[in-house]
Amino acid sequence: MANKPLSGGRLRIPPHLPASRPPAKSCGMQDKHDRGKRGYHHGNLREALLFAAIGLIADKGLQGFTFADAARAAGVSPAAPYRHFADRDALLSEVAQYGFERFADRLEAAWNRGQPSPFAALEAVGQAYLAFARQERPLFAAMFQTGLPDQPALRASADRAFGALQTACQGLAETLPPAKRPPVRMMSYHIWALSHGIVELFGEKSPRRAPIEAAELLESGMLVYLRGLGLIPKD
Repeated sequence: MANKPLSGGRLRIPPHLPASRPPAKSCGMQDKHDRGKRGYHHGNLREALLFAAIGLIADKGLQGFTFADAARAAGVSPAAPYRHFADRDALLSEVAQYGFERFADRLEAAWNRGQPSPFAALEAVGQAYLAFARQERPLFAAMFQTGLPDQPALRASADRAFGALQTACQGLAETLPPAKRPPVRMMSYHIWALSHGIVELFGEKSPRRAPIEAAELLESGMLVYLRGLGLIPKD
C-alpha cells in the first residue's frame, strides 16, 4: 500500500505507539534520533525499536541499515526485535504507519474545518503537505517506500491521511452548485499528485531545482488547476 493513498477507514495510533504531539508542531526528528541512540530502557521494546529505526533512516537512509542495526541502536540483542516484528520490512511498516498518523494530524489541523474559507483552508492543507515532507524526512521516506507489507493498520492510517485531503477538496467543491462540482476523488488525487511531485522536485537528493520556491510553485499550480475547474474566479 505504502506507495499510494487509499480511501476508507480511520485508525487511531494503537496503544503500542506513542501518541502524537500537537499537530501544529514538528514531531521533532532530532528527538526521535536521540531517543533511538539512548536505547531501550524499562520496557517498551516496540517503541524503542520504532524510534531507533527512525534515527537510522535519518542517518543512513532507508536502505542503509539492517534489522540487527536497529536492535543495536535500541540497545537490545539481535534476537529481541523478533518478539514484535517478523523482519525489517515489518518494522519499516510500523514507521510508515506512525508517519501517516502524524501526517493526517497535520492535514486535519491545516484544514481547520474550512476556516477562514474553503479555498484558503485547502491551500493550507497543501502547504502542510510540503512542510511535513521537509520537516519529517525519515517518516516521509518510509511512508512512500514500495514493497512494504500491506498491513491493515498501515492501510487505514494512509486512508486517514488521504481522507483529510479529500475532505478539504469536498469543502471547496461544495461552494459550487451540485451540477458544476468536479468529482471530489479525482480532484483529491490531482492535488495529492501536485503536492507530492513538488516534494520530489525539491527533495534534498534531487539534482533538479526550479527557479521558484516550493510553496510558491504549489500555490500557483493550485490556482491554475482550481481556476480550470471553475472553483475560483478568473481574474
